[in-house]
Amino acid sequence: MNILGISAFYHDSAACLVQDGTIAAAAQEERFTRKKHDFAFPINAISYCLKEGGLTARDLDYIAFYDKPFIKFERILETYLAYAPLGIQSFIKATPLWIKQKLFMKDFIKKELDYDGTIIFPEHHESHAASAFFPSPFQKAAFLTMDGVGEWATSSYGMGKDNKITLLAETRFPHSLGLLYSAFTYYTGFKVNSGEYKVMGLAPYGVPKYRDLMLSELMDLKEDGSFKLNMPYFDYCAGLTMTSKKFENLFGGPPRKPESPLTQRDMDLARSVQDVTEEVMLRMARHIHRETGLKDLCLAGGVALNCVGNGRVLREAPFDNIWIQPAAGDAGGALGAALFVWYQYLENGRTADNNRDFQHGSYLGPHFDNSYVAQFLKRNNIPYRELHNDEIPDTIADLIAEEKVIGWFQGRMEFGPRALGTRSIIGDARSSKMQEVMNLKIKFRESFRPFAPSVLRERVADFFELDKESPYMLLVAPVRKELCRDMSSEEQQLFGLDKLHVVRSTVPAITHVDYSARIQTVDKEDNPLYYEVIRKFDEKHGCPVIINTSFNVRGEPIVCTPEDAYLCFMRTNIDYLIMGNLLLNKKDQKPLEKDVDWRKQFELD
Repeated sequence: MNILGISAFYHDSAACLVQDGTIAAAAQEERFTRKKHDFAFPINAISYCLKEGGLTARDLDYIAFYDKPFIKFERILETYLAYAPLGIQSFIKATPLWIKQKLFMKDFIKKELDYDGTIIFPEHHESHAASAFFPSPFQKAAFLTMDGVGEWATSSYGMGKDNKITLLAETRFPHSLGLLYSAFTYYTGFKVNSGEYKVMGLAPYGVPKYRDLMLSELMDLKEDGSFKLNMPYFDYCAGLTMTSKKFENLFGGPPRKPESPLTQRDMDLARSVQDVTEEVMLRMARHIHRETGLKDLCLAGGVALNCVGNGRVLREAPFDNIWIQPAAGDAGGALGAALFVWYQYLENGRTADNNRDFQHGSYLGPHFDNSYVAQFLKRNNIPYRELHNDEIPDTIADLIAEEKVIGWFQGRMEFGPRALGTRSIIGDARSSKMQEVMNLKIKFRESFRPFAPSVLRERVADFFELDKESPYMLLVAPVRKELCRDMSSEEQQLFGLDKLHVVRSTVPAITHVDYSARIQTVDKEDNPLYYEVIRKFDEKHGCPVIINTSFNVRGEPIVCTPEDAYLCFMRTNIDYLIMGNLLLNKKDQKPLEKDVDWRKQFELD
């Protein structure tokens, strides 16, 4: 039984192949087109999934699309009518694409893929809920989904048991936790639907001075986590921006211009909306526990990528365990839609062991073997050194200890927004200079952005206030107090980005200014080579923690192919690149010629 799941036309389009209930392949379209957050119909991701499964579209038994286009269009049309004539510009901009393409999705999919079978359309938050519960390790659990908006729902909760999910309640548009956060993303000068994690990273530099103002003026928040937004402050229903003039008057000025200097006000706004978001998430989680009585919770939807909030839910809500879909945003809707068909529509059985999930480490993307990489390098006269399998951990561990920055390209690409040790840039977490070096000279991004640690699963509690696994880098926890250093009185007086230069722990490169870290635990079963590198680094150099950041530069998707990896390596100050068994030293490379489209050149070759 072959089921293809598709998400498209909002942001982060993706495809997923489920074969006989197993997640066989999944990938985001952006990785192939190199357009970050690509929302186009994911023809390249679909082609990859079919190739991975040895199929053509005619071999598919079902296709599942992640939401119901007619209901979504109904919401858009009703919203425009409710605000008319204010929304006319936005309406004129959006409607042609709906009429030509989005509204008649069934015909569009059949034509694009030359497919004549059954197409199923779960609701948007059903797809999120399916992506949260069905791959989870739990036989029975509550679920919570939170995002900007689907058709009408903006968040929902319910119960999953065996092979069924049941939605119990939902919050409806325009009242949305995701859109509230996006409004402040826009207002602090970042890009909506891609810059929200920057707001989360900026928050610890500020103080929550606007928190009470937000709760009194912007939203009416109830004890159970339900809320209503005060809509005159927002512009997303009728206009082409997120916030209104009334919003600007409340917070003392217009939105920050993108790329302009960050002020303490921006940091305080980020901290305030982060605090409010965490409070809503906690109230929702506590209410769901009261209503369901279940001990485990699954999360999905774009807000579930807020790993600081997730960490607080784990620590402070009454659930024993939480499991978060790695591709929690719209990309994961493709996976959820396919699993919804397999379990809920076709009523196939499901048995979980309450230990291991069904996501396979989220290593679900393309793989390139040594022969492919070697052919690419030889064809382009690129110098490299081949290592034996047992040499790799020792060699890479020693290079990390020398404070070298390494491009790590191994195995199947990750599905979801996080690099999890197959398309990663890695370095020494003990280095006091590594955060700034990697941000400014390699990632070419804002200096305030923190880096995540990869830590051996069995050693996580030695370094962090966390006794659970966090394989998908979706939980934030404090660094253990005994590893942290107290700040001097002068350091305590620092404000804003000046805090960045203070060494806070024995692993300063991954310790954020609030002494927290966004943790990835590495399991030997899911990623044995990456695990062995970290284990060897611990054995030889006394630390089971390294830096792990995504293998890309600002504004580009994570690398997919060896060609992508080599170009990123050459255009940054990465010292070494290892692809499979083949190690490249930057000092051996000839500089890229200017005015040459190297991506096209590699393709032609």
